[in-house]
Amino acid sequence: MPELPEVEVVRRGLERWVAGRTVDAVEVLHPRAVRRHAGGGVDFAARLTGRTIGVPQRRGKYLWLPLEGQDLSVLGHLGMSGQLLVQPEEAPDEKHLRIRMRFRDAAGTELRFVDQRTFGGLSLHENTPDGLPDVIAHIARDPLDPLFDEVAYHAALRARRTTVKRALLDQSLISGVGNIYADEALWRARLHYERATATLTRPRSAELLGHVRDVMNAALDVGGTSFDSLYVNVNGESGYFDRSLDAYGREDEPCRRCGTPMRRRPWMNRSSYFCPRCQRPPRASS
Repeated sequence: MPELPEVEVVRRGLERWVAGRTVDAVEVLHPRAVRRHAGGGVDFAARLTGRTIGVPQRRGKYLWLPLEGQDLSVLGHLGMSGQLLVQPEEAPDEKHLRIRMRFRDAAGTELRFVDQRTFGGLSLHENTPDGLPDVIAHIARDPLDPLFDEVAYHAALRARRTTVKRALLDQSLISGVGNIYADEALWRARLHYERATATLTRPRSAELLGHVRDVMNAALDVGGTSFDSLYVNVNGESGYFDRSLDAYGREDEPCRRCGTPMRRRPWMNRSSYFCPRCQRPPRASS
């Protein structure tokens, strides 16, 4: 699943190529792509036609297109393989094209939603007073948000009876962090993924948060992490932070700090990658 850096790369591309443009027509080519829109494909297309796209917004892994002069937004669910691509109008249709959005201008480009696995989609939602689509109002601010409350986050960590990686992936505590960047931040912080959050001091949790921000900013600088052609920006280009990963996907490779072979362990239907020497497990789980 794309995490904050990958979604932010897409948001920036949409801000450059789509913001301020008025929708001329919408084609819904697969019903699953609008299954989260209560009115279905015909209603989705009708309510978007003639509307002007505002500046794209993001919170954590969630991306949306506000509609100017409306308390409505188009929420983008990228899912496992969803892509929002800005393409020339004359470009051949992608094999898995699901939605096409044309505009009332002479720019010669259109917005396409492409989704091989059809887990993603677009849907129209009313906004909260804060400008978020109402269905994601419960999502916490992300660590790159200037209004992220570090004091409240530390208090929440100490209050939760959970482990540190579970807390990093809890989108009601902190949004935007997924499996890849959680493993990277924990490696940088020398913390085992099963460390109890109640044992983290304020300086330790602040240090971890700093590593989360650092790894995400580093990923943003190179377009995010793309392990295959599914994760791309609006121009169809892959990011290459995967070349800089210190933990994720490096099973049996030497730790970049101490040289110990990295390990992988099954974890909540996923995997956790860690250095057994730099990130020693807590005694209770050893």
